[in-house]
Amino acid sequence: CSLYSGLYKNFQGRHYECNSDCPEMQNHFSRCNSIKVDSGCWVAYEKPNYGGYQYMLQKGEYPDYQRWAGFNDCIRSCRMYNGNYRMKIFERSDFGGQNLELMDDCPDLNERFHTRDISSVNVMEGYWILHEHPNYRGRQFFLRPGEYRRHSEWGSNSPTIGSMRRITELN
Repeated sequence: CSLYSGLYKNFQGRHYECNSDCPEMQNHFSRCNSIKVDSGCWVAYEKPNYGGYQYMLQKGEYPDYQRWAGFNDCIRSCRMYNGNYRMKIFERSDFGGQNLELMDDCPDLNERFHTRDISSVNVMEGYWILHEHPNYRGRQFFLRPGEYRRHSEWGSNSPTIGSMRRITELN
């Protein structure tokens, strides 16, 4: 993944190339206006240590931050991912209430699970993106393998989720 920064869009100006997880990128640049992903799949984060807004990036070119659905030109950390896919979602915190195990994409959570409130998640395999609205729209939340006992642990202010999908590299 090559992250190009500077005042200019379209890959102009100084750049930083990242080949593995990077929890702190502020030392390399203060703004990021374009990104090139040469291989693999990545999540870019607005804040250091994988915090803030999350943006899924697949192989390709993103000449300005609107192309990766960015809210601003601030990228402070990034993470690479790959793997198999299996996770269990729960309607209540601490893995309580109705649950559903997923191994594939779900464009409309309410249609499949009969609720949009997901308060805890156990990601057993793979990397996933939860979307605020159905059909993969709205804020994105990147989940890697692990236990998320409440929605705040994946960075959301609300348990409302409309859709979710596996992170895979598209050729």
